[in-house]
Amino acid sequence: MDFMHALYLGLLQGLTEFLPISSSAHLILTPVFFGWSDQGVGFDLSVHFGTLLAVVLYFRQDVFGIARDGLVSLGRRKLVGQGPLALYLVIGTIPAGLAGLALLDLIDTVLRAPIVICLTTLVFGLLLGAADWLPKHRRPLESLNWKDALIVGLAQAVALIPGTSRSGITMTAGLFLGMTREAASRFSFLLSIPIIVLAASVKLLEAATSGVAVDWSGFLVGGVTSFAMAIITIHFFLKGLSTVGMWPYVIYRVILAAVIYAVLLQ
Repeated sequence: MDFMHALYLGLLQGLTEFLPISSSAHLILTPVFFGWSDQGVGFDLSVHFGTLLAVVLYFRQDVFGIARDGLVSLGRRKLVGQGPLALYLVIGTIPAGLAGLALLDLIDTVLRAPIVICLTTLVFGLLLGAADWLPKHRRPLESLNWKDALIVGLAQAVALIPGTSRSGITMTAGLFLGMTREAASRFSFLLSIPIIVLAASVKLLEAATSGVAVDWSGFLVGGVTSFAMAIITIHFFLKGLSTVGMWPYVIYRVILAAVIYAVLLQ
């Protein structure tokens, strides 16, 4: 892979993975817009590892506490400390994991069509705006229960459709459940860890069984740049939530849907 292509796509993945604007849509559409060849499974694996490392590092205290209390809760057979949150992360991951296994071929073929991405970008962008517009966002993360986790998890399963945005739809679900922007975003980011692990595992298996040589230079560039950009993105996204909210991303999604329609569907 060309160095500049790897650099650009790595930065793009790091920027869009945790913003509610759909990283899959951007990674699918960018080669189409610019006439580049498909980046390949090895590169996809590298940027998944980069964003995974970024979110784990950024939330390292939360991740350590949740993992520790989850294991203690498992050993004692009762929930202690942050054990409930560990359980809710498991509950929230199951729907997307099952849907991914059942619909993998469909996701990688039919659902990558520009018309699908155009519609999901627009519809779920407007849904995010509607959720953010609601006045009652008072619930902290501590108020989360297993039903909330299941609802957010089902929303995350829908995000397997390119253009939906995993972070966007899980935040939307959280906001509709009355969670604060900060609580909805934090749960969304924590919920990304197990699902990125699953996605990276699938990519790793695919790369190992495909027999295609891995472009290690592209792998390294993609992984490093996606990691660095993801750290920056998470920090400034959370910092700006209380002032700008979700509407800048809603507007961007509407504009992006219009561009997709004008360029690829006319």
